[in-house]
Amino acid sequence: MREPAFWHRPSSLASHLLRPLSALYGAVAAHRLQREGINAGIPVICVGNYHVGGAGKTPTVLALTTMLRELGERPVVLSRGYGGRLRGPVMVDPGRHTAADVGDEPLMMAAHVAVTVARDRVEGVALAKSQGASVILMDDGFQNPAIVKDASLIVIDSERGLGNGRVFPAGPLRAPLSPQLARTDALVVIGPGHASEPVAARVTSAGKLVLTAKLQPAPDIVSGLQGKPVFGFAGIGDPARFFRTLRANGIDLKQERIFADHHPFERAEIEQLVSEAGRQGLTLVTTEKDLVRLRTRAELASLATQILAFPVTLAFDDAAAVRRLLTDSLFKARQKTFRSVG
Repeated sequence: MREPAFWHRPSSLASHLLRPLSALYGAVAAHRLQREGINAGIPVICVGNYHVGGAGKTPTVLALTTMLRELGERPVVLSRGYGGRLRGPVMVDPGRHTAADVGDEPLMMAAHVAVTVARDRVEGVALAKSQGASVILMDDGFQNPAIVKDASLIVIDSERGLGNGRVFPAGPLRAPLSPQLARTDALVVIGPGHASEPVAARVTSAGKLVLTAKLQPAPDIVSGLQGKPVFGFAGIGDPARFFRTLRANGIDLKQERIFADHHPFERAEIEQLVSEAGRQGLTLVTTEKDLVRLRTRAELASLATQILAFPVTLAFDDAAAVRRLLTDSLFKARQKTFRSVG
């Protein structure tokens, strides 16, 4: 879905009229958060959002994957596989699966880390453990109570913050903020903006950790695009962040085109983009996640060769603090499991 514009305005008639539905949705979501989940038997670290839409979960998961491996761990990512047809549990195989099978984000991550997709997250945990996982990284699922989380890192974009701060459908929040804050172990603020400061202050006042980070593109990609006029398009949760990242890296972005998150591109749409860019002498650029969806569809694969991906990685400003959080969380989770077994 494409987020309605009123979600990111302080007040609006549409948001006001939706408040009764928002109250009902919020009450159900808050009650669901109180449910007890199962203990996975190995540490579970969740990377989530307070709100619907994107904020940088995937690059955060991949950055944590690298850190966990440096700590000697064997992480396996657990994903619901949004946008894919397979219910799972299934281990994602980039040589066999397409984005239509398992979702674009799991397929993209599977090039870097073992990923299991499962609608039923308890079944996904069992499969991950059978693959030798020493720790599970949950990609999303913060509001899902099925599994006990040993640490929850919440990702927020510094430019967008929480929008109007209201619960869906009156705003972007997946549940009332207070019960979500109570289950937060760390907030990861991505980017140099200020819209996230109010929620960051609440996390800090609760004695929880606030981490800052930035998205960094590959230097060779940046140097290859600098000096060229670019046509950027994206079908992700926050396309504006993608366009900001291009401009922040000195890319001459002449044209922008926005599609809904996880948009299932049609051949005619891509042909139009390629034709439009060609007529204007522009280089067509999209996100790594969008290009995965294009490359794995037979009817779009040839067109995808005319499009460049702009991959980014996440860099924490205080990597040592993140490592301390991970090691503390792993130790406490294993201590808890040892006591329950003993």
